[in-house]
Amino acid sequence: MNKLIDNILKFRWFIVILIPLLTIGISTNLKHLEFEGSYRIWFGEDSKILKDYDDFRLVFGNDDAISIIFKDENGILNKKALHVIQRMTKKLWATKYIARVDSLTNYQYIHADKEYPDDILIEDFIEDIDSLTEKNLQEKKEAILKEDSIIGRILSEDTKTTMIVARMTPKAGNDPEVSKKLQDAAQKIVDSEKESGYNFHLSGGPVLNMAFITLGEYDAKTFTPIVLLVSMILLYVIFRRPSGMFLSISVVIFTFLIVLSVQVLLGYRINNFTANMPIFVVAIGIADAMHLFWIYLIGRKKGLDNTQAIHYSVTKNFLPILFTSLTTAVGFASLGISDVIPIKTLGIATANAALLAFVLTILFVPAVLAIINPKIKAKEIHAEDDDISRHSSPFAKKYTNFIIKNDSKIILASFIIFSFIGIGISFVKVDSNTVRYFKEEVEFRKSIQFIQDNLTGPMAYEIVVDSKEKDGIKSPEFMRTVEKFYVDYKNEFSDVQHVSSLLDILKKLNEVMDNSKTIPNDKNKISQYLFFYTMSLPQGMEINDRRDVTERYFRITSSVNIVDTSLDLKMIKWIEAWWKNTPYTAKTNGQTVMFAHMQHDVTDTLIESILLAITAVSIMMILIFKNLKMLPLFIVPNILPIVLVVGAMGWMGITIDIGVAISGAIIIGVAVDDTIHFFVKYREARKRGDSLRESLEYVMTYAGSAIIFTTIILCVAFMVFAFSQFLPNVNFGIVTTIALAIAVLVDLVMLPAILSKLDSKEKSLLT
Repeated sequence: MNKLIDNILKFRWFIVILIPLLTIGISTNLKHLEFEGSYRIWFGEDSKILKDYDDFRLVFGNDDAISIIFKDENGILNKKALHVIQRMTKKLWATKYIARVDSLTNYQYIHADKEYPDDILIEDFIEDIDSLTEKNLQEKKEAILKEDSIIGRILSEDTKTTMIVARMTPKAGNDPEVSKKLQDAAQKIVDSEKESGYNFHLSGGPVLNMAFITLGEYDAKTFTPIVLLVSMILLYVIFRRPSGMFLSISVVIFTFLIVLSVQVLLGYRINNFTANMPIFVVAIGIADAMHLFWIYLIGRKKGLDNTQAIHYSVTKNFLPILFTSLTTAVGFASLGISDVIPIKTLGIATANAALLAFVLTILFVPAVLAIINPKIKAKEIHAEDDDISRHSSPFAKKYTNFIIKNDSKIILASFIIFSFIGIGISFVKVDSNTVRYFKEEVEFRKSIQFIQDNLTGPMAYEIVVDSKEKDGIKSPEFMRTVEKFYVDYKNEFSDVQHVSSLLDILKKLNEVMDNSKTIPNDKNKISQYLFFYTMSLPQGMEINDRRDVTERYFRITSSVNIVDTSLDLKMIKWIEAWWKNTPYTAKTNGQTVMFAHMQHDVTDTLIESILLAITAVSIMMILIFKNLKMLPLFIVPNILPIVLVVGAMGWMGITIDIGVAISGAIIIGVAVDDTIHFFVKYREARKRGDSLRESLEYVMTYAGSAIIFTTIILCVAFMVFAFSQFLPNVNFGIVTTIALAIAVLVDLVMLPAILSKLDSKEKSLLT
């Protein structure tokens, strides 16, 4: 160890110059930094969920769209509103990446010709708006209210709210640049209609993608500087000298710039989670540097010269910081098993950051201290190192007296409080609904809520039914089964607002031709109706998106309210089970379904990453302390914060989402640092023969204060996320802050009280 320190001191100028230059050099790659907001980032390329969705789009085309919604309190069926719809429809048709536009004006209305009743017409519902009289408009209103395929989907039942849906070309949704271009184009169309006085809302995949990107970029640009600034202020308050602040912040900045640059070099794009990596690095890097500088200050204040204090601090801290860096890396790396790609990427990148922060701390901090040799007035002079170690601070003495005097009360109070908090676990729910990833004031969230409150269910299920044979969808028995499904499905789930398919068109054709809004009993008649309808449609309005080319597979679209993903999964399961009880089968698809299925990945991430982190940390604790019988005391302080924070979530009404899913392993990885620093110092004191009281005083003097201060900085850093508009970040920040606060109380209050009862004999259990 002394040789390593001597080499660091010998090459101090080389280290101090090389590390910043290396950082600056590799950081030039940050000019290629890009943000990724596509829904595809949440799934691996080999994901079955993603593959099923891609297969669905190959058959039925892109289900993604950008929509414009607005409301007229006097009803949409007036000339002003209809002109707005017609102009927007035409402009959207002319927009690049748009394959089809559906609106009230171009709705393909099926009706009999008034002059020649035997002739059936299929034409735009609204054409020459200026020629319409008030009587015509009233007739149009009465006619459209009878159209099942449009009421509750394109037009509200009260006819006050309407939506123009621009369906995207097959691969348009895969590129974030396309999302931006489409949103900008739609916004330009909306802006051109501002004089109408309507309040327009934008919705759809491109808007969602841009919401992810916009909020992610905002969080990265806003919160990282804030956390750095707040950390610098806290460090200055704690150390009361610029050198301590400068050293800790330098390590952090070097670390996250290098790791971020490496991510760019490897071809990764930043997303809503990896954008927060700098803040995670702040938490990791500051803890290492703080412990090193803290012991250095103690050494200088007790009479050691600069070189001696550096040797003293590195010697005391090398193993604890190494161990804590390894356990922190393990905590983050355990997220690498997740099937949710942003979580996996964040975990691996931050695990590397934890190890890099250790290397930079051990090299850079001593090298800078050797050069600047800060002036620190010695308060006491001691000739021997042991004398320094045995001197306790007044606060440490008061702390130890309190713990030993009240150990039984502390244990009892902890049990009662923790039991009460733990009850909240029974209230916790899992929810990965993408709409609820955003706070209610976010424009995208407001648009979605507006659709639900005024028009239809904003979430879509794409139900693909297999008729089991070619041309099977033309069977009257098949169509009657679809009709029965409509009824049962709506009766079972009140959140289903609209269901549509070719069944609606078929029944409408039969009503016009045979004066009966029912399903024809003849397969040939069904075939003729569908053929007639297809041949009568204008170019671009074909029904290829409603059935496959062999007419075996049949698509039903269900518009559903925003619900918990648990209910999403229940509906999906019910749908597929319902069809299994028929001669046919069905499979649900679409982006809503994709994210609902991601709930399993979220839950698996939380459980598996925690178990992996606990297992890895347990093994490391055994290797570090070589004491199997004390393993419960090593592990419980790190499991307890997880259990209690989940209980606190239940009481606070916070659901488990992807933000919470990543917090478990991170909490263990970071919280275990406190436990390691505590036990390393405690074991040192007990091994040299100190009593329980002297050992606890030693822990508080040489580790306790640093643990408290680092926890304060960590809590402040993570609590910044509470101000994000991206709710997984908010939940992550709140949950992690609470857990770390619980962890420090467990490590510095409950754990010492337990040791006071168990380890009071002359021979320590840890030796």
